[in-house]
Amino acid sequence: MNERFRAYPADASGAALTLLNEINGIAQLSRSLLESRLPMGLTPPQFDVINILASAAGNLSPINLATQLKVPKTSMTNTLTGLEKKRLISMTPNPQDGRSKHVSITEEGRDTHLQALAALSPDLTAFVQEISIHRLRSVLPDLQQIRVKLGEDRTRL
Repeated sequence: MNERFRAYPADASGAALTLLNEINGIAQLSRSLLESRLPMGLTPPQFDVINILASAAGNLSPINLATQLKVPKTSMTNTLTGLEKKRLISMTPNPQDGRSKHVSITEEGRDTHLQALAALSPDLTAFVQEISIHRLRSVLPDLQQIRVKLGEDRTRL
């Protein structure tokens, strides 16, 4: 076991704690990278939203975005307000009920998304070259399974 986590039990709970610590460390480091590279003062949560919208086929609702990103509706409202002020998204009333909203990415939002991807590309390419694409692809199924399981267990966490 890693010296850093020596105080953890040597059983399954210790292994799970070590895993969660590694995931947290990866999340913090990837967030720092995003924050240092994103254009227009874009925040990581804002990038997450335009990243989803850039690949979406049509409009999404704020609640759909909040569900996909596993964040509270109030946090999503705040993120969308910031993106709308930057003119990276547009929010329009749902024509069927007039109360809910449709969120779509604007052309400026698409351009900003492409700028963000271009700014991240050199770091991501170097990272993949250092650990190898084969190794990266080999761990992805396990990471995806862990993410899904943690999402299912969210009510217990």
